[in-house]
Amino acid sequence: MKKSWNTWNVRSVLSHVRLPEGIAISLGIKEYSTGQCMREMLVGRDDVIPGAHAYDGSYTCLTVGWHKLKMRVETAVEDGEWYALVTPLATGIKPEALTIEGAVLWSRPGFAQRVEDALIIQSGETTVTVRASGTHQEDEPVTEIASPHLVVFLDQPVSISTNPAKLDETESVIERQKAAFLVTRQEHGEKQEVYEAMQGCLAWDTVYDPFNDRIISPVSRVWSSGCGGWVLFDWDTYFGSWIASVDNKELAYGNAIAITEEATEQGFIPNFALPTGFKSSDRSQPPVGSITVQALCDRFDETVLARQLFDALLKWNRWWAEKRDKDGYLCWGSDPYEPVVGNEWETKGVNERYGGSLESGLDNSPMYDDVPFDQESHLLLMADVGLMALYIADCNALADLAERIDRSAEAAELQKRADRYAEKLRGMWCEKTGLFLNKNLATGEYSERLSPTHFYPLIARVATQEQAERMINEHFFNPEEFWGDWILPSIARNDPAYPDQDYWRGRIWAPMNFLVYLGIRNYDLEKARTALVEKSEALLLKEWREHGHVHENYCADSGQGCNSKKSDRFYHWGGLLGLIGILDKDWKQ
Repeated sequence: MKKSWNTWNVRSVLSHVRLPEGIAISLGIKEYSTGQCMREMLVGRDDVIPGAHAYDGSYTCLTVGWHKLKMRVETAVEDGEWYALVTPLATGIKPEALTIEGAVLWSRPGFAQRVEDALIIQSGETTVTVRASGTHQEDEPVTEIASPHLVVFLDQPVSISTNPAKLDETESVIERQKAAFLVTRQEHGEKQEVYEAMQGCLAWDTVYDPFNDRIISPVSRVWSSGCGGWVLFDWDTYFGSWIASVDNKELAYGNAIAITEEATEQGFIPNFALPTGFKSSDRSQPPVGSITVQALCDRFDETVLARQLFDALLKWNRWWAEKRDKDGYLCWGSDPYEPVVGNEWETKGVNERYGGSLESGLDNSPMYDDVPFDQESHLLLMADVGLMALYIADCNALADLAERIDRSAEAAELQKRADRYAEKLRGMWCEKTGLFLNKNLATGEYSERLSPTHFYPLIARVATQEQAERMINEHFFNPEEFWGDWILPSIARNDPAYPDQDYWRGRIWAPMNFLVYLGIRNYDLEKARTALVEKSEALLLKEWREHGHVHENYCADSGQGCNSKKSDRFYHWGGLLGLIGILDKDWKQ
């Protein structure tokens, strides 16, 4: 993937870069009612409606709005050459102009210069000549742009190409590549629309990391642009690998490797990592790495990824038992450490209840509101059903991978740990409630604050069929708790915090639906499985159809994502709502 043109530049979806040279062609807009210039645009932050995006950059399409201008931008790559067709759909009284910048990014050796109506960009032994059709503004200064650039009126469609000899063939090239890409989407049949939303979001969010020379899929460009180039979150990135595995093995493996290689010296995968080298050295996040790698190995029928990542995943697995065990139960925590870069998150919440709740991945969940934090053990003093279930699943998946790669001793070790914690989790079953309940280890009392994490024991196969049926019938389908037009709320509807609809205080999160689906699939619970598939797809498609958005989270009352500023509008794990149905279709076959 690192040898072609694509939207690798994290700062703008209108910037196309050729790797490995770092040669960039970036599009922008000059408008005349104010004289302003727009040079960078991102989905979710600006007026951008994303369209198709082939993973390899062979075809992309989006619609951009700015002031009075609406324009469609289509690009294609053919035989190593880049083509773009920019079509104005609406303009101001004086038509806006398209700016076309040339540059060499990321301190690669090279230069760009304008020669008459062309941009010459050179990096190493590669030279690219960019030409554009239309009426050029020869003496149009744009003070916001420091690099060589062209300015072309948008009073008509503008063709751009790195192959000047075929500039007039741009439209034909784009149509060919568009047709080829549409064929791949049609392969998903009745799931085509959910696939388009899921795959399109991940493709637009995939960028180049110049710090480590790798292709990665951060959660969104908006998040990454504010974090110095990229931010990798733990379970978010593993889920991104799972999404990519539908039809892009290289990207799926690359993301799983990237986040696993961010492991700290202590051996755990951090909550997050930044290009500055700063990572959350006090806390991890939900252990979903091994079930992800197991799924990828199953999907591609090989063990190469397991062999590469096994030791790191094993070290992480051991860390949970060593650092997060309290009386045989597992708890979330946050360990103190000395700051190294001066970032606020090196002290904010560290060795406190807030830091422990951040490790859960459910940052402000009401489940942790009144739980005491022990600063000596660095633990949130609650035996957590969700953590214990995911950890047991992690042990089981890693034990299975160990057997596949001839690590029988480690497989036995992992199975022993899985059995020990499974026995503890079984003891957290509440016969009266019909659910496994969190336990306050300071008081010995069980908590009645319910979340979809209480269904996670189904992932670990700890529940009996009878218990699973009670969990689903009495809670999943209970309209006072989790059932409704839109599911699954991150806290039960009858919880006092549910009306907040603030982040993890009641809103719907795709990873919760996804993990509950994986659990339900382990039992004879067809009605619940079908309902979760259908309602998850409906939730994803609601705002995809209306706005082209794939949200970080959604309102559990209205199904909206845009009604909260705490919901990134193009966050790739929202695509898990569609992956549920795609996996279910394959699973049933």
